[in-house]
Amino acid sequence: MAIQDQAASVLSASRHLLIDGGFVEPRRTAPSLNPATGAVLGEAPDAGVEHAEAAVAAARKAFDTTGWAADVELRIRCLDQLYRALSEHKEELRELTIAEVGAPRMLTHGAQLDEPVELVGYYAGLLREHPLTEDLGEAEYQGQRHHRWIEKEAAGVVAAIIPYNFPLQLALAKLAPALAAGCTVVLKGAPDTPLVTLALGELIAEHTDIPAGVVNVLTSSEVEVGELLTTHPDVDVVSFTGSTATGRRILAAASGTVKRVFLELGGKSALIMLDDADVRAASMYAAFGICLHSGQGCALNSRLLVPRDRHDAIAESVAKYLRKVSYGDPADPKTYMGPLISERQRDKVDGMVRRAVEAGARLVTGGEKVDPGFFYTPTLLANVDPDSELAQEEVFGPVLAMIPYEDEDDAVRIANNSIYGLSGA
Repeated sequence: MAIQDQAASVLSASRHLLIDGGFVEPRRTAPSLNPATGAVLGEAPDAGVEHAEAAVAAARKAFDTTGWAADVELRIRCLDQLYRALSEHKEELRELTIAEVGAPRMLTHGAQLDEPVELVGYYAGLLREHPLTEDLGEAEYQGQRHHRWIEKEAAGVVAAIIPYNFPLQLALAKLAPALAAGCTVVLKGAPDTPLVTLALGELIAEHTDIPAGVVNVLTSSEVEVGELLTTHPDVDVVSFTGSTATGRRILAAASGTVKRVFLELGGKSALIMLDDADVRAASMYAAFGICLHSGQGCALNSRLLVPRDRHDAIAESVAKYLRKVSYGDPADPKTYMGPLISERQRDKVDGMVRRAVEAGARLVTGGEKVDPGFFYTPTLLANVDPDSELAQEEVFGPVLAMIPYEDEDDAVRIANNSIYGLSGA
């Protein structure tokens, strides 16, 4: 069976938004592309501001009136149901993730799918094992006896906004703990990977007892939809994963209503290869690491710092392993690296590589677009200026910036010369 046929079986109802327990079909749709071929995979609903308003209203009503926040047993049951539904439909979700995200099959057996599904079961277990009320007994304070206890309460309505690179992982990483805590959620998927997000909404609606309005699922290409979710007075918490530029705007916008804001933004993590390092092992680690999911990971090591007097030899070693990275059809179990998500992203990556060369970096290997689809060859740039765009900005592609250092103190200084704080940045 072709990927598209297998993926379609989980999409019987997921051409619709999920709002207040029902499927909603907006007037507008937008195509979802298979990044490995460039072909249209399907049409997805493109929500407008009115749908975001309705979703927030439904989440607010569900939090205030359904008793969801108070009923721990219901939440445990619903999380168990969601875990079973995800487990039973895992292979369909796997094919859909491969087709829409361009994730290699091997990656879906880890961070793209299998591990996030287990996360739902983990939070159900956590809710069973850890009571939300803790009696601390009596104590004396300022000459008086007081009885003390800790009561953990749900924060309210959560706006969860996810990117395209790991849609199910990030959706479930936000959704599962929010539901376990008793919150209600408006989940907004990325416009590049809408069908995966909508499939999750379908499973919730069809296979769980989660009350209407507790989970609402939107997909939209409109900036205004995201802006509404981050500024609406009925939203209590914003959880966002995505670009630093968008995160800055969200933090500024949400401050007007004093929301709790959680941001997981970009990164520019550095690998420091010391003078006595095993060059072969370190080169292989660096090369295959930057090509994981085509470099579309915020915590990947995209800077490689090496001793200046060994720079050229190490560059050739790393390049050798980059040339060994198998890329192509993500459905093939032997494929290590799939495509970038879109032509737009590939153009951005290629532009950064071209500008780096113009600024004086040496292109050792890669730097080529491969058609059909949105593939980009594993790329190494050597002699990169640590203050340059390539060393300072997130590329989100299979591009490794090699930077020479003088001594270990210099290496640490270069590694810390970054606006980012994520992972090894």
